[in-house]
Amino acid sequence: MKFMSRSILLLAAAAASCFAQQWEFGGSGGAGFLSHTAVSGATGAATAGFQAGFAAGAFVGQNLYTHLSGELHYGYLQSNLHLSSGGSSASFSGVAHVVHYDLVWHTNRRGSRVQYFAAVGGGLKVFRGTGTEAAYQPLSQFGYFTKTQALKPMASVGGGLKYALSERLSLRTEVRDYITAFPTAVLTPPKGVSYGALLHDIVPMVGISYVF
Repeated sequence: MKFMSRSILLLAAAAASCFAQQWEFGGSGGAGFLSHTAVSGATGAATAGFQAGFAAGAFVGQNLYTHLSGELHYGYLQSNLHLSSGGSSASFSGVAHVVHYDLVWHTNRRGSRVQYFAAVGGGLKVFRGTGTEAAYQPLSQFGYFTKTQALKPMASVGGGLKYALSERLSLRTEVRDYITAFPTAVLTPPKGVSYGALLHDIVPMVGISYVF
């Protein structure tokens, strides 16, 4: 909660400090679809990862040049931890928070009704296990769910389009891929068990933005 509160305050401070400039802010909602990683060890094979869940976000952006903008984003992702092997599965409640800054290249001038854009940047992602730990957990030979958190550096890539509803208001659709190392502090492999390295979080979103 502290991470989320500080992120929201950071976005609000960025917006409040620059009303005289060409800035944009907005919010969006969608879903996150995370990749799974292979689990290997002497006890057999399994998959580990996170279930799909609700996503919401907000951003503040500055139009830097004709085709280039910079955007600061905060996102909340509901993503339960998950293990599966054969016909068995186990899950554990979890959420994630992301903060990232992107450089955004868009196809047309700022006043055009339709703009396609591509974004690339980086930031941080906090994974949090929020379930209740138990003495016995199914599939514990492949991993342990923990009520803790892990902070990981994150790459952000994506793209989408904006459609101007009015002079200042736009409809925005986009898809992003948040790329991090797998958070083994939250879903922990036992000794002798190894997980794949990278985790992809594909997040399609639809939202509204306002230019001021």
